[in-house]
Amino acid sequence: MKSSNELRTLLRSIDRKSYPAYKALSGAYQFGAYVLVIDHVQGDPFASPSSVHIEVSLKQAGFPEAYYQEACSRIALEDFLTRRFGSQVEAYNFKAGGSGKSGLLSTARCGQEVLERSACQIGAGKITARFHIGFPAFGRTIDAGGLEKILFEYLPACVENSFFYRKLDKKKTEEAVYLAEDQKAVRDYLKKEGLVAFVANGAILPRKSGVSDLPMRDCVPFVSPSSMEKTITLPHRGQMSGMAVPKGITLIVGGGYHGKSTLLSALQMGVYNHIAGDGREFVITEETAVKLRAEEGRAIRNADISLFINDLPNKKNTSSFSTEDASGSTSQAAGVVEGIEAGTKLFLIDEDTSATNFMVRDDFMQEVIQREKEPITPFLERAGDLYEKAGISTILVAGSSGAFFYIAHKILQMDSYRPVDITERVKMLCREYKAPRIQAPGFFLPEFQTPLVFHNTEKNNRDRGFSQRGNARGGKYGRGGQENGSVRERKKIKTLGKDMFSIDRETVDLRYAEQLADGEQTAALAYLLRFALEQGTEGKKTMRQTVELLWKTLETRGWEPFCSSYVPCGLAKPRKQEIFACLNRYRG
Repeated sequence: MKSSNELRTLLRSIDRKSYPAYKALSGAYQFGAYVLVIDHVQGDPFASPSSVHIEVSLKQAGFPEAYYQEACSRIALEDFLTRRFGSQVEAYNFKAGGSGKSGLLSTARCGQEVLERSACQIGAGKITARFHIGFPAFGRTIDAGGLEKILFEYLPACVENSFFYRKLDKKKTEEAVYLAEDQKAVRDYLKKEGLVAFVANGAILPRKSGVSDLPMRDCVPFVSPSSMEKTITLPHRGQMSGMAVPKGITLIVGGGYHGKSTLLSALQMGVYNHIAGDGREFVITEETAVKLRAEEGRAIRNADISLFINDLPNKKNTSSFSTEDASGSTSQAAGVVEGIEAGTKLFLIDEDTSATNFMVRDDFMQEVIQREKEPITPFLERAGDLYEKAGISTILVAGSSGAFFYIAHKILQMDSYRPVDITERVKMLCREYKAPRIQAPGFFLPEFQTPLVFHNTEKNNRDRGFSQRGNARGGKYGRGGQENGSVRERKKIKTLGKDMFSIDRETVDLRYAEQLADGEQTAALAYLLRFALEQGTEGKKTMRQTVELLWKTLETRGWEPFCSSYVPCGLAKPRKQEIFACLNRYRG
């Protein structure tokens, strides 16, 4: 490892040279209390900025060990430090001017959710913080003075004020960690008491706007119906009361604009912890919950949707159903089956974004179109068995059909943004009306034993001279090394915001994977999918086995196996359920 003085000398020696001379700076340098590592130098000032990270030993950082011993508190501390560092570097962003991205300083931009990110990781006795720097230039000529200011003046101040406990507001640091521990206590309570969700009294559910995830001001705070209210004793906040949603089928009804979908939206993001001040800090949902909806036009590969769809007029096999252009009903049926395969214990459904003919068929329609002429068994007739026989609960927002009243265990009416438990009143009314058909015969759970096959992946890798096993961690040739004199390629990844990414020429559309919280999760899914494509497991592993391989690798070895020569800033850990969603939407 070189010293910071050696870096300064080297930097001054390349001043005013052609921009590619910056590449000589790659490497690690000791900067007093931290190590600076230049991982990747951009090719020119207009290219993606250079990737850099710093390492601070935990002993020097000085944080209490209790803050990072448990996973929940460690992730909360990492998130807190990322936000702190982000605010610090923002003050110096583009202060060193120049052409292109000269002077850029940035790290992950965190949203309202607390996610495990590559931007800041605590482990192996150190804090690792990754970020980007736009190396300054005049045109395409090196501005060594500008980079010297960044590395020797701006960056040390940012690091000092972000990663050393003595420099931080100890109360705010403690609050971030304690909040995470309280949130974990609620999640533990759900498992212990047989619940699928908890919404604290006083929670703020509405968001500021369709493009802002910040809490709305001056809105009605959430208050639980007394019949569903539970009080939990938390390790730091003490007693907290709120609405406890039990396992089973819960129906949310009410007039338009009374808050039905707002409640469901809060519940679907309750699979993540939220930061203080979000309003949804204690909206906690079963962590495997899957939001279902119709996705017309999506691709489906070898899905057994025969639980819901059978006897198609074209005689297509629905026990191994594939299509490039799914209808609303077939896509939602596939979504249910894929959710079961992903291990969900809770489905979240909004009637507004569902295929009507998949959800329910009323008596009149069944009189007009006889059952033997209708290939769809609606969700209404399977929801009870999904709970009773598979242990999968459902929370459903409904507004157009009363048929769901007959299968619901709990019925909530949203009235001017406040929930009212109307279960007993509705059940009494149900006795006065003829019950619809609410259960269909032949319930079963698919076996999910079909091997996962990526089209021509192994052949493509061979043709391109790719060493699959070696490249997983840079191989015996080292990261970014060469084999037989030729640079080993990996499939090219391009992320397109939160909604989609591409691998080589194949685009994966995740617009309707609504529980993705951040574009960095989408980027991580691209890396995970590429890794799966490169493993050479063609026809050897099922979908579940493939996801378990990816998850175990990520849990035990971190981001490194999924990356080529260095771990970039800009990856956030998705849930297993989103990994399944990604693989299922990959048309290859």
